[in-house]
Amino acid sequence: MTLYHFGNCVALIYVPYYLTYKHSGLSEYGAFWKCIQAGVIYMFTQLVKMLILATFFPDVSDLGSDLIGEFLKSTVDLADLFYLGSGKGHSKVLNGWNWMGHGQVILSRALLLWVGARGAEFDWIYIQKCLESNILLMQHIITSTLVWLWSRHDLNKNLKMIVTILLVFTSYKSLLIDLLMSGLKVGPWLTLLFKAVMTIVYGCFTITIYAGLAQI
Repeated sequence: MTLYHFGNCVALIYVPYYLTYKHSGLSEYGAFWKCIQAGVIYMFTQLVKMLILATFFPDVSDLGSDLIGEFLKSTVDLADLFYLGSGKGHSKVLNGWNWMGHGQVILSRALLLWVGARGAEFDWIYIQKCLESNILLMQHIITSTLVWLWSRHDLNKNLKMIVTILLVFTSYKSLLIDLLMSGLKVGPWLTLLFKAVMTIVYGCFTITIYAGLAQI
């Protein structure tokens, strides 16, 4: 039963990522090894960010809250957006969400499932983590689209300002949602539902801007 639960969790996390890669057009560019390289780059950048946080920012554990630490981590995550924006062309942007999505889901979920989902007792937390990974997949695609829009020279200045705000908010969205849900004392399932709704709304804004640019 534990092996069956582990297999369900692995499929729930990684199959959507594989299907997105397969049908996004990246496979036509022969970008498989580029995605492997992107995953290695992601791991390296995470190590660099950890070193930056440990070196330049003080330990805030004595404040009784890790709020400042989480805020600093979200701020350092802006470096991901600069990397995505450094490339040109839609294939570079598509490879960017692979860099962010696949690398993050491997680092943050693989060990968790291997150690936890194979345990003797069933726990809903692993299903929640799997569903959260699918929400993160949607967010990575949205973020990559926003970066592509931001890099367009024919984008209206007013729209570019909106895209910039959305990109900056992307780094802090998870932190703000967690703070809101913690303050309201909402359970994990409602928190997951709220994250999904917020991501869908976020995507609707992005699609609207993208559609407006396509009509120009």
